[in-house]
Amino acid sequence: MLELYYKYPRVLRRLRNGGLGDEMDRISAYLSEHGYKRGSARVYLSRLGKFSDHLSRAARATLIEQTVIDRFIGEYSSETPRLSVRAAIELARRVAPERFSIPSVEPDPHQPLLNAYLDHLRRIRGLEPKTCEGRLLAARRVLAWHDVHVPGQPLAMMTSEHVLAVVEHLLALSSNPYTRSATTSYVRVFLRFLHWSDLNGQDLARFVPRTPCYQLAHLPPHLAWEDIRRVIDAIDAATPVDVRDRAILLLVATTGLRNKELRALELEDIHWRKAEVVVRRTKAKRDRVVPLLQEAGEALANYVLHARPKSDSPRVFLQHIPPVRPIDNSGVISRIVRSTLERGGLQLPRVAGAHLVRHSLATQLVSQRRPINEVADLLGHRSIDTTAIYVKVAVTQLADVALPFPGSAP
Repeated sequence: MLELYYKYPRVLRRLRNGGLGDEMDRISAYLSEHGYKRGSARVYLSRLGKFSDHLSRAARATLIEQTVIDRFIGEYSSETPRLSVRAAIELARRVAPERFSIPSVEPDPHQPLLNAYLDHLRRIRGLEPKTCEGRLLAARRVLAWHDVHVPGQPLAMMTSEHVLAVVEHLLALSSNPYTRSATTSYVRVFLRFLHWSDLNGQDLARFVPRTPCYQLAHLPPHLAWEDIRRVIDAIDAATPVDVRDRAILLLVATTGLRNKELRALELEDIHWRKAEVVVRRTKAKRDRVVPLLQEAGEALANYVLHARPKSDSPRVFLQHIPPVRPIDNSGVISRIVRSTLERGGLQLPRVAGAHLVRHSLATQLVSQRRPINEVADLLGHRSIDTTAIYVKVAVTQLADVALPFPGSAP
């Protein structure tokens, strides 16, 4: 398969006679099958060709050790080629894992406990994997603090004084009231697990102090609807990536889909004739149907028919950078939305992504005096109290219901 990228016999012999040997043909086939551009594929193969020559000069071994990789990467003086070489070697490891040794990792003595805790969160409490991440992180931090401050003591010896000290330590890591409230809640859950699993005889959760966090104390971040409209109109849509990004922004701006819901959207979920989108696997664990407005539908159809890369994946939105694959990382959607808004010249808050546009849609609907229950249904809120925060930004409507000041003119 190297003939797809090289035609000179001497070059082909050099690539095949190195330490990677026949794996170079497998890597070439992988690059071709996954849609890498010719220029990008040749860069990968060139880097791997040099690495293969390095292996042939080194002591021949069945498995490629990490020390050999580090020594080769260390020969480059600047950071940029080091990154590209590392990426090329990781590609070779992905295609031919049997040629590489598995780096030895020092086992975490707390891993069995953390695994049991994760199993408890998933099976007993029924939490989603993403929801478990924060609770696991808090548990790791509690255990790390325990190892440093009371080394050698079992968790059964943990006392209320230890609980207060570790909570004080964790709260000092953040000044955000939401983060601090979540931290104390997560510590409480972990301590209840320790008591439930007989690892500590006391109910230490009752010693965790309450951290005040008032749900409606802050205004939700949002953008003016005119600014979002201007950004959408300014998207050139000259490339397949621009077509995809415009469809994503329009879909979020008109339906309020969450980041995860957008990534999980499949082709069969779009009911074109009914002008509806079925949103599955939602945060509320129930399907819902949102309207597909004409402009968003046209942008989505344009992407699916003309700009979406060829793929067997049922997911609607794909990564266009090879290898072509579904967007599984929430950061990708956030970067797409943020970069599109920034190109429109908008000043954005520190955290800006699909949720910022979702907030803006909800704020716009409330300012149009749409019933709050309709807004809740569109956004997929289980409780109308969750949607109530958007009422705070409808200042003109609040002024209409405000009581007159005593003594003021009628």
